[in-house]
Amino acid sequence: MTSSSLRDARRLPPEALRWTCDPAGLDLASSAEASTDAQIIGQARAVRALQFGLTIDQSGYNIFVSGPPGTGRSTYARAEVERLAPDRAVPPDWCYVRNFAMADQPVAISLPAGQGRQFRHDVGELITEVREGLRRAFASDAYERQRAEVVKRYEQAVGEIWQGLEEQARGRGLMLQRTPTGILTVPVDLQGRPVAEEVFQALPETERQRIQARTRELQDEVTEALRKVRALEREGRDTLRDLERKTAQFMIDAPVTRLKEQYAAHEKVVAFLEAAQQDMLDHIAEVRGDGEDEAAAPAVAAMLPRRDPFARYQVNLLVDHRDAQGGPVIVETNPTYYNLVGKAEYRAEFGALVTDFTMVKAGALHRANGGYLILQARDVLSNPFAYEGLKRALRSREIRIEPLGEAVGMMPAATLRPEPIPLDVKVVLVGTPDLYHLLYALDEEFEKLFKIRADFDIVMDRTPETEHEYARAIAAICRRDGLCEFDPSAVASVLEYSARLAASQDKLSTRFNEVVEIVFEAAAWARQQGSDRVTRDHVRRAIEEKAFRSNLVEEKIRELIIKGQLLVDTEGSVVGQINGLSVLQLGDYTFGHPNRITARASVGARGIINIERESQMSGRIHSKGVFVLSSFLASRFAQEHPLSLSASLTFEQLYSDVEGDSASSTELYAILSELAGLPIDQGIATTGSVNQKGEIQPIGGVNEKIEGFYYACKAKGLTGRQGVIIPHQNVRDLMLRDEVVAAVRDGRFHVWAVKSVDEGIEILTGTPAGTPDGAGAFPLDSVNGRVAARLAELARRFREFSSAGDRRGDGGQPPASPSA
Repeated sequence: MTSSSLRDARRLPPEALRWTCDPAGLDLASSAEASTDAQIIGQARAVRALQFGLTIDQSGYNIFVSGPPGTGRSTYARAEVERLAPDRAVPPDWCYVRNFAMADQPVAISLPAGQGRQFRHDVGELITEVREGLRRAFASDAYERQRAEVVKRYEQAVGEIWQGLEEQARGRGLMLQRTPTGILTVPVDLQGRPVAEEVFQALPETERQRIQARTRELQDEVTEALRKVRALEREGRDTLRDLERKTAQFMIDAPVTRLKEQYAAHEKVVAFLEAAQQDMLDHIAEVRGDGEDEAAAPAVAAMLPRRDPFARYQVNLLVDHRDAQGGPVIVETNPTYYNLVGKAEYRAEFGALVTDFTMVKAGALHRANGGYLILQARDVLSNPFAYEGLKRALRSREIRIEPLGEAVGMMPAATLRPEPIPLDVKVVLVGTPDLYHLLYALDEEFEKLFKIRADFDIVMDRTPETEHEYARAIAAICRRDGLCEFDPSAVASVLEYSARLAASQDKLSTRFNEVVEIVFEAAAWARQQGSDRVTRDHVRRAIEEKAFRSNLVEEKIRELIIKGQLLVDTEGSVVGQINGLSVLQLGDYTFGHPNRITARASVGARGIINIERESQMSGRIHSKGVFVLSSFLASRFAQEHPLSLSASLTFEQLYSDVEGDSASSTELYAILSELAGLPIDQGIATTGSVNQKGEIQPIGGVNEKIEGFYYACKAKGLTGRQGVIIPHQNVRDLMLRDEVVAAVRDGRFHVWAVKSVDEGIEILTGTPAGTPDGAGAFPLDSVNGRVAARLAELARRFREFSSAGDRRGDGGQPPASPSA
């Protein structure tokens, strides 16, 4: 069989290299004819899981929506939640009010939706009414008259006591003097004038003693008088306080009673109003605002912040659902710990931070309570303690606002501890499959709290139904964003691009973010050219321009190949040398390029040496692929004698790590060529993994690899003999660019599909691989026969070398290499 016939048997026709969408099969004149009610396509598994998870109302049935970005996971999850939310009951409002028994523990009050705002308004009206009522009452003539009567009565009683005491003092020849430190008794002369100290000391001793005795007698009377005065003053203050309390109570009771009757069905509201009423009466001097402190110390009062004494009776409306229609849907884009569970804010006063119940702020869990909360898993995990706070709330089914320091066990600080609020929420966590598996493996509580997984795939089956759904999705995008219409050829071109993204002729991509980019850019090119409709040419240009913006590195590599700085031959034949294909991904752009792989064999018993592995540039998968080569050679050619071989493999001009086993068949071809002494056509590149039986296995990036070698050959000149060998399993993955398909159709480039190493080596060398006879021997002129003969020769030489070494006494070891 000639080399031409060996290649022709496995050459793929142009029709097999790409799926082409027939615009006529879409049965529409333009995208405007397609209905625009499509929500999500090709995600039946995820849709069923999400719908079930949103309808089941049990603890722990929160949802983790997993899938790669761009598959519509977040958009659809939100749309589905917003579709179901109106059917849920509107959750209650929540308020915080002061706890008059323990001010650091505000009380949470639940009210039907809309009544929270009304309650806050009613309490505000109550405060206004009480404030004005107290102002009028305490400024009235009646109150002033009653107060004056009380003051006059007690002042008169006190005056009578002091008058009687003074009369007793005069009867003893003494005078009373009031000082800040108390009551002093001073002797007087006959005219009733105080006796000076020096005059008193000049008196005879007997006279001084008599005066001092009278002073002591009067002191007891002074003490008794002081006791009576203090009792009267205390009684007077109590009487004034009772008067103030009765006056204030008259103004407070009526509005509070009216409000209690209005909210009689809410026990906590009634309890708050009763406590507020009692607190107003207990602090009447503060709430009446008599301004005594300011008058007494105006300079100090001017420096201090002026606080409203009625602020303690206000209502902090935490969550208001007055305008809600169904259950709330909250999408928290910055899920920090405090943004999730709420917080108590602080204000600075004279270098200290203070807070009160009015500064308690709601978190996303408060706002979503009774409805749905949508979070991005990566954002939650990247914010310290946010995930732990979310789990704690879901686990305990209550929202507890506490400082982050206490939540993580740090030193507690004096702050508010609001009453926890019961939690009833459905959390939808959106993340990648890697995050899901990581949380499932490392967090034992994750599976208990997120029992539903809605898994979004990146591809879907290409059927007539899904093609029509894709057309509807394109129409929806055009209608939503005001784009010009897509004609059938443009829609077909977008479908082909989707299949290219899916890397399959039988699949379409669900990475709608990338598809939408092409739709937008194609519409932009059509608008620039003054067209009112998008055609296939506009879509193709959008795809080409998108690639052009990102392929600078690819062109630089191609330039190095043209200049000969990167050694890649695309013509001629060389023994033990072959072109392998690799794929590079730089951001959103993926491209393939050829690499020269060489193999050398010699006498020895070290087997196949992977130079990349020896230099620690080989990944584990690549190293495994090289070990498979040794197993294949041993199983095929070492059944009658040991495999005595020292061979080396390397990627030439490789300056970075190599990973993957997609080049293992290519490496095997190089070794077989080296052992057989048959040159490999350098115009043919290969890719594919190989197993121990010599079967070719599929690989990824087949389109990029073929195109990478095609453009290298095109840069150096197409000869009509160049092409790429791929695994036969990858044929249905081919979605090559139109230029490559045209080159194949014109016979300027070729693609071959093989199932085994034997089929591939025949295409590369033009020599039959050879099949063993009944005794297991290969034809001598076949590739396998030449390899077997070479290995037998290497084994014979190794035995001779070993025998000579035994006679020399060095064990047959090859001489050591000289040091550098």
